[in-house]
Amino acid sequence: MNFSKLLLVPFVTFFLLIISSCGKLDQESKPNFIIIFVDDLGYGDLGTYGHPTIKTPNLDQMASEGMRFTQFYVGSSICTPSRAALLTGKLPVQTGMYGQRSVLFPDNAGGLDPNEVTIASALKNYDYNTACIGKWHLGHLKKYMPLNHGFDLFYGIPYSNDMRPEGNWDYARENFPPLPFLDGHDTVGVSLDQSKFIEMFTQKSIDFIYQNKENPFFLYLAHSAPHTPIILSDKNKGKSKRGSYGDVVEELDRSVGEIINTVKKLNISKNTFIIFTSDNGPWGWANVDGGSSGLLRGNKGSVYEGGYRVPAIVWMPGSVPETTTNVLASALDLFPTMVSLAGGQYDQKSIDGFDLTKTFFENIPIRSDIHYYRQDTLIALRHNEWKMYIKDPNPWDDGPTQKEMPLLYNLEHDPSEKYDIRKENKTIIKEIQNLYEDHLQSVFKAPSQYDTIIPSYQPAFDDYNKKN
Repeated sequence: MNFSKLLLVPFVTFFLLIISSCGKLDQESKPNFIIIFVDDLGYGDLGTYGHPTIKTPNLDQMASEGMRFTQFYVGSSICTPSRAALLTGKLPVQTGMYGQRSVLFPDNAGGLDPNEVTIASALKNYDYNTACIGKWHLGHLKKYMPLNHGFDLFYGIPYSNDMRPEGNWDYARENFPPLPFLDGHDTVGVSLDQSKFIEMFTQKSIDFIYQNKENPFFLYLAHSAPHTPIILSDKNKGKSKRGSYGDVVEELDRSVGEIINTVKKLNISKNTFIIFTSDNGPWGWANVDGGSSGLLRGNKGSVYEGGYRVPAIVWMPGSVPETTTNVLASALDLFPTMVSLAGGQYDQKSIDGFDLTKTFFENIPIRSDIHYYRQDTLIALRHNEWKMYIKDPNPWDDGPTQKEMPLLYNLEHDPSEKYDIRKENKTIIKEIQNLYEDHLQSVFKAPSQYDTIIPSYQPAFDDYNKKN
């Protein structure tokens, strides 16, 4: 045998062993997770979802490189319960994150029970570093804050950016403190310039990614925008044909671009799972300062599609296919999916989410049902393409009343919920009615965490409610 060939054999063998070893390490390494959760962005507010004048090139590129969902849902159509659902994988009725006031306020004594397992606390068991940056809104007393829910770092505001004395609501104007900004448990400022929030949250997120480029990490970046008040810096004003609302959405788009470019620059994109989505539909009461549900009916706070269905884009090059999918998915599914991808375990019986690894990586349907709650009442249920209203979807308007229930829509044919087809589909009505009853019997209902008011606020709270 040629002597040079003899020398080549061990070299090739050694080289193949190195390649095999590297591949094995990549397969065994834990993925990083980034959730970018924006506030009150509507289904129709992005370029890739059809908005004619809001330009979102970074999110459009993210969608072209990843998976764009046309039927992605949140656990509630309003802020506090939606955030609880995302982080715990449980419907809000299971965690007590519901009540007549809809969300938690600065005068509330309640919050998300520290004993609840969140994505962050679950991933801590598997050596993840975790950060919550932006808006929290799951209880502002110390025991309810992010550092007591599995996060190593918190940088942001404890509740909504409009819960401050500068607003138009007389009760808030007379009783709420200036909006605090926290680093961990420490208040580092009050009434800060909100035009800088997106930039501050983005830079802090980039710092966290750099600091953890060699470690598995979970970043929960929960922007307070485009929730009102919309406050823009001079450099971000007047860029969008859509006006101020378009300006802030386009600033969020640039933030997403900075996050993705950081991940690419650090060469960790193939090991980083990123999802961009919204906490609920657009705030209709904000008029021109609110967003658009596109072709969907309803807005934030409603049980119509426009309240619950939101834009969602998933990105992980080499793992998530480049496609637009109409497969059902929910923010509730992020908890079990991320824990599973990290190689962990969770109590399947206690949560309402599903492991959607096969959906995200292979576009295979897993979820079939969506539950639409108003506070602690199940109003409607979607099963496959069918959505049935068991309760009046809007008791405050002049539409169908409870006597006319149920209503049935085929959302694959009629996403705008215009055409009730219950008369032609009695078998479907019966099937969904059975699913509805089974769900009510199986779901745990926790006491509301909204009921208790901080004692120092109680007299003013009682006086206000007597007058109103």
